[in-house]
Amino acid sequence: MPVRRPRAALIAGLLASTTAAGLLTAIPADAVVGPATKDGSYAFTAKLDIGGERSCSGALVESQWLLTAASCFADKPGSSDGPSGAPKLKTVATIGRTDLTRDGGSVVKVVDLVPSMGRDLIMAKLEYPVTGITPVELGSKTPLPGEDVFVSGYGRTKDEWVPDRLHYAKFSVDAVQNGTVNISGKANDAAVCEGDTGAPTFRDIGGRYELVGINTRSWQGGCFGHEDETRKGAVDTRVDNVAGWIQSVSSASVLPRADWKNAAYMTSGYFTDHSMTTKRRTDLFVAWKDGSASIFQGADHNLPQYPFSAEYKVAPAGSYWKDARAVAAGNFTGSGTDGITVRWANGKLSTYTHVDQNGFHDEKTLGAVGSYWKGARLIAVGRYTENSLRDDMFVVWDDDSTTLYSDLGTNGIGKQSQLEKGWAGAMQISSGEFNGDRTADLLVRWSDGSATLFSALSPTGYRDRTRIRPLDSAWKNVQNLTVGSFSGDSGAPFSDVLIRWAPGPLSYYPGVSTAGTTRPEVQLVG
Repeated sequence: MPVRRPRAALIAGLLASTTAAGLLTAIPADAVVGPATKDGSYAFTAKLDIGGERSCSGALVESQWLLTAASCFADKPGSSDGPSGAPKLKTVATIGRTDLTRDGGSVVKVVDLVPSMGRDLIMAKLEYPVTGITPVELGSKTPLPGEDVFVSGYGRTKDEWVPDRLHYAKFSVDAVQNGTVNISGKANDAAVCEGDTGAPTFRDIGGRYELVGINTRSWQGGCFGHEDETRKGAVDTRVDNVAGWIQSVSSASVLPRADWKNAAYMTSGYFTDHSMTTKRRTDLFVAWKDGSASIFQGADHNLPQYPFSAEYKVAPAGSYWKDARAVAAGNFTGSGTDGITVRWANGKLSTYTHVDQNGFHDEKTLGAVGSYWKGARLIAVGRYTENSLRDDMFVVWDDDSTTLYSDLGTNGIGKQSQLEKGWAGAMQISSGEFNGDRTADLLVRWSDGSATLFSALSPTGYRDRTRIRPLDSAWKNVQNLTVGSFSGDSGAPFSDVLIRWAPGPLSYYPGVSTAGTTRPEVQLVG
């Protein structure tokens, strides 16, 4: 029983076996009987317009993915067998717009559907990632009877057929089964209405929101058009025990691309707002050979084979990035986010003090066009010196000498210290923490296939030099190398090493230390 134009609701019998008259079946969703939300609240809640025929609610679980009810897209009303692939009807999601009459948030087309087997859940992929909206976290705890939760949606209220604002209400968990959660309103007028199918049910943990379930069925007592119905309970599909499936779907489509052999330069850092969460998995910046550039957002989950959750195109093909000759990320302002230093083909050295999903900000020129920086063959940025307020930069020059620049700021390159020569065989360099002393160490991959860690780098040299890969190892086939936190093990004292191999595949070594690559390599692509 599709709902036209009004955002269709959390609809269906309270139980699968309940088909009594007066219950709507498999109707997409809109709003909750409860107060209107304040502007900007519960911005992860989405409104889905399905071909102008149905409306459902949903939850942003990753920047490019919504989770909603499969029954919203089912051909047969009441069915939870959602289709896969592109939606049959044009589907548009509005996210982060508390008041639908205003601008703000994002309006994005849904381009792909991935249904869950055996549950009324479906993942909806957006045409592009949304920015400025924090996805709801996936809860890992089993809901408990008596627990307080909230529901937010765009469906009917008790006196509005098509409300213009997102509404919410407080509910209590009544019963928990393997795949479902029964809830009922804490207030007498709290109810889930038509237009709320797919709406998120979540915990509020001091302003941090954890997804508990996705609304799928409701009695709709107290909703506009159902004044004679007294029952107000609703049924959600649980998400805590399928969190792995949700995470794998949202992440699996990010890395598998055929052109990784066309990655010219890679560097990792904390660029996106998503990477500023407590888990702080690093993002990856890639400059491609065609001059385009991408940021791969670090995923906020514990699936090691899926370290990234979204790709943001931050420069088109043919852009100035085709002229990059060395790239390194670091903290140049003393803040918690990173920027990128670039040595260009014309000899210019510049720093973007901040880089994010929207591009490159606040460029500072550290070396003019035609300057001696044209001879900088490799650069790496890290907190090598303990007392620096910002990161330092290590440079390998065309004459195979090396230099350390301490405290690389936005107004200059800091103190210069000449170090040793004889670096002709250095092919890639990157900095990370490999010995647990909380300052950056330097990783070097040599042309003979070996790899070396230089620890305690300072203006007077380095304290230790440890070979972690032998001569003629497989690392002679490394084409790009960068260091960061890709495994999601943010509490580990050692960095991970991400590698792009010569044929194109991507992989990383978790927790590399002066003991070497002791943990199994994680294959990502190819």
